[in-house]
Amino acid sequence: AIPFAIRPAVDGLDLVSWAEANRARIEDWLFEHRALLFRGFGVRDVATFDRFVGATSDGQKLEYKDRTTPREDRGTRIYTSTVHPPEERIELHNEGTYWVRWAAKPYFLCIKASATGGETPIADVRRVHDRIDPEIRARFAERGLMLVRNFNQGFGLPWQEVFQTSEPKEVEAYCAANDIHYEWQSGGRLCTRQVRPAIRRHPKSGEPVWFNHGAFFHHTSLAPALRSALEGEYGVEGLPYNTCYGDGSAIEPEVAAHLRAAYAAERVLFPWRDGDVMLLDNMSVAHAREPYTGAREVVVAMTDAVD
Repeated sequence: AIPFAIRPAVDGLDLVSWAEANRARIEDWLFEHRALLFRGFGVRDVATFDRFVGATSDGQKLEYKDRTTPREDRGTRIYTSTVHPPEERIELHNEGTYWVRWAAKPYFLCIKASATGGETPIADVRRVHDRIDPEIRARFAERGLMLVRNFNQGFGLPWQEVFQTSEPKEVEAYCAANDIHYEWQSGGRLCTRQVRPAIRRHPKSGEPVWFNHGAFFHHTSLAPALRSALEGEYGVEGLPYNTCYGDGSAIEPEVAAHLRAAYAAERVLFPWRDGDVMLLDNMSVAHAREPYTGAREVVVAMTDAVD
């Protein structure tokens, strides 16, 4: 049933004007369906997309700080989707689960759909939660989840790009304010650890949601050849990203595989069309990206912070 598609009944309907007059209806639809696709409104530029975001949100866009992927800023906190090799897949994840302040509403605009592939799969993480073995859920509920990151070792994003500063003191202040343990190492390298709940309660409905990057960043989720090369170079403890239980103990490979299977079972795929706008309830719906060929241009924004 997702995404719920909204199309104009007449030609030339301006999406922003319609949204301004129907904001309450859009909020109701988002709560009911958790993923909305606005199709056929002819939105092709960042400025119109920005106005739509403002018309359907609190107007306060979040910055991509403590980022895990490279992005290009299109101005006014609108960013390109993850800059990632087109032949590779980005797995399902919710935005910012490892932050202490994340977006309730991620927005996507497809300016240019790719020639083949390039879809943005989505999945209802309420249903992912229900698919996970209760014993495994209980383990994560009790221990939480830890994200471990190692910076400036020759692979992955440098901390200067992740934290958008070249000043170590600014990194330390950010970590202190965002419940991130940090450790400076020789040669300007940095290791961080952040412990978060694996299961959250939706702020409006109270439903349990599987809201974490546990499977996404687990070392067994890497492509086999890349995993072998990185583990050979850095060891599991030195990988750019890895996840473990909140107490620091290792997540078993079979558990990580079980989590990936739960996501895969709920995966919904639909093709982008030029001008499509998608709005998600971030705590209910994860998103991904398929490999593609040809030019592809998708921009994103995040609003309505949940603290």
